[in-house]
Amino acid sequence: MVLKAIVPVAGIGTRLRPHTHTAPKVLLPVAGKPILGHILDELTRLGIEETTFIIGYKGDMIREYVQRTVGFRTNFVEQSEMLGLGHAISLAKPFHYDDERVLIVLGDTIFKADLKSVFERDESALGVKKVDDPRRFGVVELDKMGNVKRLVEKPEIPPSNLALVGIYYLKQPRALFDCLDENIRANKRTKGEFQLTDALQAMLERGHQMRVFMVEGWYDCGKPETMLLTNRDLLDMKIQDLEEYARLADRYPGSVINMPVAIDDSVRLENSIVGPYVSISAGTSLRSCIVKNSIIGENAEVSEIVLEASIISDNAKVAGTRTRLNVGDSSEIILGE
Repeated sequence: MVLKAIVPVAGIGTRLRPHTHTAPKVLLPVAGKPILGHILDELTRLGIEETTFIIGYKGDMIREYVQRTVGFRTNFVEQSEMLGLGHAISLAKPFHYDDERVLIVLGDTIFKADLKSVFERDESALGVKKVDDPRRFGVVELDKMGNVKRLVEKPEIPPSNLALVGIYYLKQPRALFDCLDENIRANKRTKGEFQLTDALQAMLERGHQMRVFMVEGWYDCGKPETMLLTNRDLLDMKIQDLEEYARLADRYPGSVINMPVAIDDSVRLENSIVGPYVSISAGTSLRSCIVKNSIIGENAEVSEIVLEASIISDNAKVAGTRTRLNVGDSSEIILGE
């Protein structure tokens, strides 16, 4: 069985500004690597042989990162207008219309799920998670047999608390593309956009059977506060033993490391206390700092400051006193002068 995937990564990420002014959302770092990097790791582990990426905003940066990161075949299609997820998926039709099956994973959806067992059952299945407020999501209603009965995009009165979380395994991609094309020709929109949920509902109405599978590990990176929570959760999941702690202690003898952390080998630490729950990307330097529960990007300079629950993007310079920051790329902030 040849496994193929579609990954839409064209979003702008407006809720993560100023960080997304200079980088696409999916390349922002979480727990030691870009958001998209976690997804690519999972696709590689699953044995995916070919993936189509729907790019848009700063797509060249995504293309460059993917091509130097993965070993499977890749296709790139540009979504020139942000017309919705359904429209984005429809652009992959030239590469997947004749496939027997396809896996769709949203490019900002870091997940942990037993997809291999989903593949083995070999039936169309949608990843879901029980949520407290389903009105913000596409929602699944099941029949008495556990089959998908109805799908509704962001309903005012949800029929269940089972939210679609951005992972779809479909045995009939041809039927999906036909339904997407029909909705686009008829200008059928929900919330002003062409929705993937509406096309999946049209498939159900044509007799295509779908099941669900639970996704317990689903990590949101849609805004700064949830990005920090995801960073914390993923670092908690990392296997960080005494040997790794000893390695970091030897590398940074004048600093204190409180695990769990993700610190690139090229990071320079001087007289600092780092962690827990800190991710620091390549080329960054910290001097005389206390940092916890924070994400710091590449080639940043941070000195003489106490940071907590902060995100510092690439090439930023920060110096000063205790504070909470949300600093974009190539910024310079000096506090306390």
